[in-house]
Amino acid sequence: MEGKKDARGEAHFVGMREELIEAKRSVRTLEGRDVLVIYHLETFYAIDSYCYHEAGALQNGDIEELGGKLCIICPNHKYKITLAEGEGLYKYTDPEEKSPVAMWLSKGPKQRVHSITEANGEVYVKLSEDPQRRESDFYQGERGKVQRAKVEEAKAAKAAKALQEKKS
Repeated sequence: MEGKKDARGEAHFVGMREELIEAKRSVRTLEGRDVLVIYHLETFYAIDSYCYHEAGALQNGDIEELGGKLCIICPNHKYKITLAEGEGLYKYTDPEEKSPVAMWLSKGPKQRVHSITEANGEVYVKLSEDPQRRESDFYQGERGKVQRAKVEEAKAAKAAKALQEKKS
């Protein structure tokens, strides 16, 4: 998908609006970075495609509203990530309250999000230029491929060990 850019040469063409709406979720590689383009509730979002925790494929995650924020839930370990800001959310209950009420709080930005625009039925993503490191950066690019492979190997070894113990 590398190639076509917007009129200013800043954003990458990621697809036609109608095709992306129909697909709901699409992964695009832009400048070596895997970006998940999501269409949900009449809005487009662009976010790094691998979860900041252990590289889970967010493309397969559920989307829910938590604490008034739209989130994608990592299918591997159920980490909650806001689509608009890339914040990691966690559920908090004050143990000193007599009738504690759970609330969703932010861990801060963990997942890199990218800006998305539309022009004449075409959709473009401008990669984030924020110099602040995000944990999801770890699983991007060539080094990220190596790290993702290590995570997959560890999962396979854990599954094989569990299977072996079950047979014993």
